[in-house]
Amino acid sequence: MELSQILTFTIVAALLVMSPGPNGVLIAKTVPTSGKTAGLANLLGFVSAFYLHGALSILGISILLVQSAWAFSIVKYLGAAYLCWVGVKALWAAYQGIGVTPEISPAKRKRNLVNAYVEGFLTNALNPKVSMFYLAVFPQFIESVSGAALSAFFLVFIHSMINAVWFGSMILLFAVLAKGAKNPIFQRWLKGVTGVVFIGFGVKLATYRQSF
Repeated sequence: MELSQILTFTIVAALLVMSPGPNGVLIAKTVPTSGKTAGLANLLGFVSAFYLHGALSILGISILLVQSAWAFSIVKYLGAAYLCWVGVKALWAAYQGIGVTPEISPAKRKRNLVNAYVEGFLTNALNPKVSMFYLAVFPQFIESVSGAALSAFFLVFIHSMINAVWFGSMILLFAVLAKGAKNPIFQRWLKGVTGVVFIGFGVKLATYRQSF
């Protein structure tokens, strides 16, 4: 694989990672209420899901999501349902904070690290557009020669590292901001906005149509 191919893929992958999406919203919701460690657990879930999508693409399984409308619809609606569920949970948490004691106990609000990891993993794993990104991009950079699978996983590694750097920086930023964001009113506002945005992503995914 030539250096020019690697650089081109890196640029494309970076643009995908930095574009607004549910990953950033999940980080924005997790860090202020559950801390930097929980945000890093989200991030680990993101990275794991990238390797899952990459493996499925390399093995050819994700082709089913494009060639089979039935399989695509199942994954699409599972992803949409999950995003909407997260959004509804955030809105419900915001609603529960209204009219009650303004002090929010961090211990009760902190996510278990396993749960934070699963949230991050599912946010990426249940998104068929990520699989289709790999399906559309990989053929342009992987040659049909010996070692193609290794080269493909190298690109997945690049993609995951871009993801780690970008969202790692976001986690650190929110961790700093969170020190001045302990106000319960701010936390309820953040959860409310997060809920609306996640539901919006879920609806957008549910109405997404294949272009292949």
